[in-house]
Amino acid sequence: MRFAILGSGAVGGYFGAKLARSGQDVTFIARGAHLEAIRSRGLAIQSAKLGDFVVRAPAESDTAKIGRVDVAIVSVKAYDNATALPMLKPLIGPETVVLTLQNGVDSVDDCAATALEGPGLIVQTGVHRSIIFGEVVGLSDVALAKSGDRARITPRVQAIADVLAAADIEVTPVADARVPIWDKFVYLAAFAGFTGASRLAIGHIWKHPHVREMFYACCREIAAIAKAEGVTISPNRFGTLEEYMTNIPPTTRSSLLIDLEQGKRIEVEALQGAAIRRAAKHGVPVPIVATLYALLKPHEGGPAK
Repeated sequence: MRFAILGSGAVGGYFGAKLARSGQDVTFIARGAHLEAIRSRGLAIQSAKLGDFVVRAPAESDTAKIGRVDVAIVSVKAYDNATALPMLKPLIGPETVVLTLQNGVDSVDDCAATALEGPGLIVQTGVHRSIIFGEVVGLSDVALAKSGDRARITPRVQAIADVLAAADIEVTPVADARVPIWDKFVYLAAFAGFTGASRLAIGHIWKHPHVREMFYACCREIAAIAKAEGVTISPNRFGTLEEYMTNIPPTTRSSLLIDLEQGKRIEVEALQGAAIRRAAKHGVPVPIVATLYALLKPHEGGPAK
């Protein structure tokens, strides 16, 4: 398959490198020093668990030079969508699939509005270098009608899953991608919000019972939004979440907190902002999410000036 990686940083760069190393046709989309480094020295991956390796693959800043691909993987930060997503258009043909690895619940709609006329795919990434993906049922019934079964994994999802698995990528294809999207969002909006607002790794705040109580209450607010959106999260979601939070390394920081500490822009609109907008649409009360949003919003563009 022919892949284009829009956003060749930590996430897109890693998965793109794995695909390229397995023999797939991969082109990285980058700019500046990162673009020149990929062109001159290749893309280097360093991993204590997986080993270090370097792949040499084409890299472009102009997607018009790439042309149509089979799969376009979107892994730019959500706050760059306005400028990045229009770059998808030269990559899209009648059979092209867009896989988005972005945080939050708005990404598939943003991609569809920019580049797609038909159904899209959504990708949810986890901390174990895995991808859970499938059709977004709420976007369009076209692909599902072709498959003839709403509960069945569509052929194009399975085909991509086979390619990813052959590249040694942990992958789980699903019939309805909205469930893992919201399963993750239940956790991520709270985790990013609490660590970001406190400026602390999870271990420093998790030892306080009241904070833990408010954290789970925040997660329940997100679950209520999902229900209002017509999505039922996994029945055991809060059980698996409690187990995860009990065993999470205390030094763990959200990417939002890391960006804050480094003086970068943060994805507050893709996370807490998306939650309160959808909550307002459905009349769902979300006081904890709204408070986290108010605390983080002033830092959206980086350090206050």
